[in-house]
Amino acid sequence: MLRVLTSTLRFPRPWKPLETRGCSSNPGAAGREIQVCALAGPNQGIAEILMNRPSARNALGNVFVSQLLEALAQLREDRQVRVLIFRSGVKGVFCAGADLKEREQMSEAEVGLFVQRLRGLMTEIAAFPAPTIAAMDGFALGGGLELALACDLRVAASSAVMGLIETTRGLLPGAGGTQRLPRCLGVALAKELIFTGRRLSGVQAQALGLVNHAVAQNEEGNAAYHRARALAQEILPQAPIAVRLSKVAIDRGIEVDIASGMAIEGICYAQNIPTRDRLEGMAAFREKRLPRFVGE
Repeated sequence: MLRVLTSTLRFPRPWKPLETRGCSSNPGAAGREIQVCALAGPNQGIAEILMNRPSARNALGNVFVSQLLEALAQLREDRQVRVLIFRSGVKGVFCAGADLKEREQMSEAEVGLFVQRLRGLMTEIAAFPAPTIAAMDGFALGGGLELALACDLRVAASSAVMGLIETTRGLLPGAGGTQRLPRCLGVALAKELIFTGRRLSGVQAQALGLVNHAVAQNEEGNAAYHRARALAQEILPQAPIAVRLSKVAIDRGIEVDIASGMAIEGICYAQNIPTRDRLEGMAAFREKRLPRFVGE
C-alpha cells in the first residue's frame, strides 16, 4: 500500500500553469461545450470547468464527455490549481444527465461502452488531486447528480432540483450513483431515493446531507456558484499539499477498516513531514503571523 500511495501522490514535473483568463457565460464561446478557466487576483489558485451546452441542457453527450476528460487532464498537470469548481453557463441547469437522444442512436454494445466511459469520467473527477466543488444552480438529474457526487463538496441553490431518476426511464444509475449515494447518505436512504427516482430541492438535499450548503437563488441564477467560490476561498490559504494528502487519507481510509485507515493516514502524514509548507506553518505560528504556503 505504501508503494501505491507514494506513486499516486507524486506531483508531475515539469508542469505548465494555466493561462489566466475568465469564464465566459456566452453559450457559443470558443465553440466548445466545456471551457477551462483560471481565476486571477485574490482568487488565484481557483480553476473552473464551465459546462456550456445550452442546446441539450448540458447533457452528457460524446463531445461533452471528451472535452470534460481533456479539461481534467489539463488541470491535473497544474500544481497551481488548489481548488476546482464545476459550474454551468446555462441558466437553470447544472447538468440534465445522459443525452438520451444521442443514446437512442446507439446499439446495445455502444451503450455499454459509453456508460463505461461515463463511469470512468466520474472516477477521474473523484480522483482529481485538489478539492473539487460542484455548484448546482439548477437541475442536476441522473448523470448530472452523479457528476456532483463525484466531487468532494456540493453547493446548491435552494431552488435547484436533483435526483437519480434513472428508474423512471427504465434504467438504473450507471456512472457511480449506486455506489456514491449510499456512501454519502447511507444505504437505506440511498435505496429509497434510487428506487423511487425522487427529486429533491436544494433545501431538502441539504437537510439529508447530500449537499454541504443550500443558498437562496439570486436574479442572475448563479447563487450556488458564488457560494462555491466563497467556499473555495476558504480553502485557498491552506497548505495545498496537506489538503491534497488529507483528501487521499479520507478517500482511501473510508473504504477500509479503521486500523488500515489509520495506517493510510500515517503514510500520508509521513509524506507531509519533509515539506517546506509544514516548516512554514510552524514558523508562522511561532512568529504570530499568517503562513505563506507555496505548495512545496
